[in-house]
Amino acid sequence: MKKILLLTTLSSLTLVACSSSQIQMSMGNMRLIDSSAPPQEVMDFATTACRNDFYQGASFLSKAGKEYRFKCVKTDENEVLIPIPGTTINPQMLPAAK
Repeated sequence: MKKILLLTTLSSLTLVACSSSQIQMSMGNMRLIDSSAPPQEVMDFATTACRNDFYQGASFLSKAGKEYRFKCVKTDENEVLIPIPGTTINPQMLPAAK
């Protein structure tokens, strides 16, 4: 668990230097991201953060002001990755089909 939190912190710190997005809360597979960046950058940030925690990607749940809520999805959960409306999930970030 400590390794996952460390990876999440390191990845968020690395990406914060490039944009104005940061993970405010990480509990289980849920992520609360505070960002003033454009929606596509937030979607890419969330997908990268979830992938760094060994998930397939991030699925958008809701937005309130500058706070975005995401659920990290595993491949075996048979769930669809949902992007922020008006954005896309970069196919290069998704794992290759096996």
